[in-house]
Amino acid sequence: MGTNPTRHARAAATAALTAALVLTGTACTTGLGPVTALGSTPVITLPSAATGADLTHGHPTGSGEAEQGGPPADPTHAWELLAALPVRVEDTGAHYDRDQWGGWRTREGCSTRERVLIRDGHDVTTGEDCAVTGGRWRSVYDGQSVPTADGIEIDHRVAPAEATRSGARGWTREQRVRFFNDPANLLAVSAHINGSKSDDDPARWRPPHRDAWCGYAAAYVATKHTYRLAIDADEHAGLVALLNTCPAGGEQR
Repeated sequence: MGTNPTRHARAAATAALTAALVLTGTACTTGLGPVTALGSTPVITLPSAATGADLTHGHPTGSGEAEQGGPPADPTHAWELLAALPVRVEDTGAHYDRDQWGGWRTREGCSTRERVLIRDGHDVTTGEDCAVTGGRWRSVYDGQSVPTADGIEIDHRVAPAEATRSGARGWTREQRVRFFNDPANLLAVSAHINGSKSDDDPARWRPPHRDAWCGYAAAYVATKHTYRLAIDADEHAGLVALLNTCPAGGEQR
C-alpha cells in the first residue's frame, strides 16, 4: 500500500504540537531555524510582499478568478506548513499599536485596497486614478453578494494584532507596513463579516460559510509560515479542524 502524503503531513503536524507542548518554555529548532520565546526580539529578514495577481506593479485587472484571494490552496502543502509552525504560548499583545502598521500604500496610482478590490471583484471598472467606480463582489467568508465597493472591507487573514501576539513584537515599522500591504494575506469581504472577525485567530473565529474553511485555513497557515509567526495550541486545534474539511483527504488520523 502506498503512503498517503496528506495523512503523513497531518501526523507530522500533530507530532509537532505534542513536541512543542513538552518543550514549552524552552528553545527548539524547526525547519525555519531556532525558535525563541515570543517576548524576545528575533532578528529575521521578512519576505518582500507577494506579487500574486499582479498587485504590485501596473494597473491590475479583475477577472473574478480570485474569489479566495489568490490561487486555490493546496491542502497537502498546508498540512506540511502547519507541521513546521512553532507552537507556544501566545504573547499578550499589550504592546500592539495600530499606528505602527501604517496604511494602504499607493504604487503607480493604485492603493493596495484598490488593487485587492480589482483582483477579487467581477466586472470591476475604475477611473483614471484607479478608484473603483463599479463592479460586484462575492464575500467568500459568508457567501454574501456585495454590489458596490462601499460595502467591501479588506480583511487581513492574519491580523496585525494577531501577528503582534505571535512574533512580530520586534519588527521595524517598515516590516509592519510591508506585512499590512501584503496581498497574499488580504481578501475583499463584506464589511459585516470583517467586523465580526476582527483580529481573532482560528481558535476564536471561523467563516460562517463552511465552503470557505479550507481556503481560509490554508492561506492563514501560509502567512504564518512566510512571516515566521507562531501559533498557540488552541489555534493549532482550530486550524486542524478547518483543514480537515479540505477535499483532499477525510478526517485527521
